Amino acid sequence: MSEEEQNASHAQDEVKAEDGNAPINVKVVSSQGDEVFFKIKRSTKLSKLQGAYANKVGKDVGSIRFLYDGNRITETDTPASLDMEDNDTIDVMVEQVGGWSS
Repeated sequence: MSEEEQNASHAQDEVKAEDGNAPINVKVVSSQGDEVFFKIKRSTKLSKLQGAYANKVGKDVGSIRFLYDGNRITETDTPASLDMEDNDTIDVMVEQVGGWSS
C-alpha cells in the first residue's frame, strides 16, 4: 500500500471514530399513531429521551413503556448499545395496570 493510500485509509478511520457519536433522528410513536421526533447523540441514555417525551405529552414517565424492536428499553440503554440507526422508531405503550380474569 502506498503512503497516499495509507493516509486515505487513516482519514476514513478518523471519520468513522468521530461519526460514532454523531446525532441520529429517532421517531417515538404512540399506540394511537402520534409521532414525536428527537435528535440525540448515540451515547445519550435513552432515559433522557423518555423523560423528554413524557414531559411533552403530559404523562408520568413511570406510566408509559418504551420498546425498540419489540424489546423494552432500560434506563441504561443508549442508541449505540441498541445498534440504532438514523430514523429508527421507538414504540410507546401505556402501562396496563390490573386486569380481570374469569
